[in-house]
Amino acid sequence: MFEEPQKPARFDPRDPLGVDELLSGEDLAFRDAVRGWAGERVLPHITEWYERGELPVVRELARELGGLGALGMSLTGYGCAGATQIQYGLVCLELEAADSGIRSLVSVQGSLAMYAIHRYGSEEQKRRWLPAMAAGEVIGCFGLTEPDHGSDPAGMRTHARRDGSDWVLTGRKMWITNGSVAGVAVIWARTDEGIRGFAVPTETPGFSAVDIPHKWSLRASVTSELVLDGVRLPADAVLPGAVGLRAPLSCLSHARYGIVWGSMGAARSSFAAALEYARTREQFGRPIGGFQLTQAKLADMAVELHKGILLAHHLGVRMDAGRLLPEQVSFGKLNNVREAIDICRTARTILGANGISLEYPVMRHAANLESVLTYEGTVEMHQLVLGKALTGLDAFR
Repeated sequence: MFEEPQKPARFDPRDPLGVDELLSGEDLAFRDAVRGWAGERVLPHITEWYERGELPVVRELARELGGLGALGMSLTGYGCAGATQIQYGLVCLELEAADSGIRSLVSVQGSLAMYAIHRYGSEEQKRRWLPAMAAGEVIGCFGLTEPDHGSDPAGMRTHARRDGSDWVLTGRKMWITNGSVAGVAVIWARTDEGIRGFAVPTETPGFSAVDIPHKWSLRASVTSELVLDGVRLPADAVLPGAVGLRAPLSCLSHARYGIVWGSMGAARSSFAAALEYARTREQFGRPIGGFQLTQAKLADMAVELHKGILLAHHLGVRMDAGRLLPEQVSFGKLNNVREAIDICRTARTILGANGISLEYPVMRHAANLESVLTYEGTVEMHQLVLGKALTGLDAFR
């Protein structure tokens, strides 16, 4: 039977490794829907929001993201989309290409708060919270980090004590995304039984949240301090499946996977701005993209960007197969965020003085990534995770 010859492949500057060929039609539909939404709802306003240091329409955006199926999208049941991890990763990439703060909103909602309830909560808790959270009608936050305990959550001071059939929570949590707009907070506290998780309705007396001012990164994101002053909860507020530190750490591993993809979105946006600028900015009588040093920068940026996307895709395939290890998540988070920052910094040099202007996205992405670099595990913590895995020796203590 005669077969028509295939058309020769062509190099695509937007996808030089042909990663799109690995994606299904449904993958592309998720990606393109979120890319279109971000282009219409976020990009026209993000410079103003970032400059003002606020996200004034966070509740509206949450409902719209819920309508897209982007909240808790890889979870099943309870109104969640039941999407693949590849699809979730692509959504994180597109959201962070707009701004890290928007991706953080989705990551904390779905991969931390909703994931904790979905994996460790009771059936009653799942039915109470997850459908409304999937729709964006209720925003969630995740309270693990404390003012004096970030990389060492085992040292947390927030505690919960039994009082009859109730629990009483006291403590503080710091650097909590979505804190002041959340309707439910997943709070981790020390108890006589070990570390436990609690689904805390934020209108409960004794619970308060105050936004953290003077941020120079993640400015278009709600970041709060939580105070729990004798918060009394019924017995059914505790997440029954979560006992010990492994529970919150498993949630963090799920969220870090989204960062592996998301950081490449910030890098892609900065690279695209630098590439377009290099094609049109003229010096010495021709576009600067025609000079060897500029081309070397663009080539190196493209190599690291698309290697990072390919790494993210590989980890997504493993996660969908149930074979992704925490050490592999550390591998991806460590590499991709570091490379994303380097891409942003190199892009800034191509733009010259214009690179520091909010007219271009580069400096905004670079500043945001300084937070992404250290939240949900600092560079040093992920290096030590890999160091332990490689040597079999624990260097944490």
